[in-house]
Amino acid sequence: MPNTQPTLLDRIIHSAEKQGLGDTLLVRSPGRVNLIGEHTDYNDGFVLPGATGKSVVLAMAPRSDNTVRLHSMDFDATCTVPLSELAPSDMEWPNLPLGVAAQIQRSRPLEGFDLVYGADLPRGAGLSSSAAIACGVAFGLNHLFDLDLSSDEMINIAVMAEHEFLGVKCGTMDQFVNLRAKEHCLLMLDCRDRKFNYVPMYDNGVRLVLCDSQVRRRLLNSEYNNRRAQCESGVAQLSKVLPGVKSLRDVTLDALHDHKDALHPTVFGRCLFVLEENDRVVTAAEALTLKDFATAGRLLYASHEGLRNLYDVSCPELDTLVEGASQISGVYGAKLMGAGFGGCTINLVEKEQVGAFMEGMAKVFRDDLKKPPKIHMAALGKRTHVVELV
Repeated sequence: MPNTQPTLLDRIIHSAEKQGLGDTLLVRSPGRVNLIGEHTDYNDGFVLPGATGKSVVLAMAPRSDNTVRLHSMDFDATCTVPLSELAPSDMEWPNLPLGVAAQIQRSRPLEGFDLVYGADLPRGAGLSSSAAIACGVAFGLNHLFDLDLSSDEMINIAVMAEHEFLGVKCGTMDQFVNLRAKEHCLLMLDCRDRKFNYVPMYDNGVRLVLCDSQVRRRLLNSEYNNRRAQCESGVAQLSKVLPGVKSLRDVTLDALHDHKDALHPTVFGRCLFVLEENDRVVTAAEALTLKDFATAGRLLYASHEGLRNLYDVSCPELDTLVEGASQISGVYGAKLMGAGFGGCTINLVEKEQVGAFMEGMAKVFRDDLKKPPKIHMAALGKRTHVVELV
């Protein structure tokens, strides 16, 4: 029988109608997967992400009373704030849209607006639902009010909304791929100068599959900001003995080892991971282009090992999922994805073995984690865009 369940888009349209919105602008803003390159973006490093098929959908309409009215379909809650009083809310869920509006007001005149939004992205699973919301709002307001914001300006607005209204000192990877992604491709990004190129992933015989540990983490309550501070501490110490060092991108592995004694052992480990991870990202992008999946897979396993042992952002459930994947035929590599502390693993799997992989990992979930399996394909989708109804 055909699936008669309403889509996310259908539900957003219905919710917008219930909230009294008339003609609305509809925007779809995707989540993010990252094959390799974790915690490198805020260190001016390399990353290899892509947009997912799962997303946030936003319905937006202008208002004439200089008021922002937000309705979250997922929380079934509404928040109304005058444009002149934008500040972080104790309710927390409105903070990203409010933060984006506040950032835009610093450079552009902004009118009041209605926003209804919801997602099929699981929060806390490492798919960057926060960047999807922030970028979706920035993109939508840019279209709604003809603000003439460039993609780089929208990326910066979304990043600063997270910094100032969530207190999460994120890098730029999630926001960049949200607004620059290409369907069926990963995006090889240099976070220092924002130069990038696409790595096609269609018809190459492999698939990306996510396994959700179902361990939810909130970056505000995690060690994420602490990891960034530790890297900054390493840069500050190294800059005293290495001229011209402004970020870890300016440090070579040899120089880091030469000045190991100048760093606290924990800080040295954080810096070592970032430098090694940057090299892995570059090599992995080259390997995928050549369809050398064995090399790419080995780099994924090495990345997870570094995230676990040097950066200390894994957890027992993620380690169990990676170890389980390594025992299944047709798996080239696996690692935790995103900031860590929970969320998903990402697995590079031979196309013809995806069914066997899912069956094998379902057993790992049931037998080792004592949890129901949560496994799904990571289709590489489009960047944030306006939804045109036919």
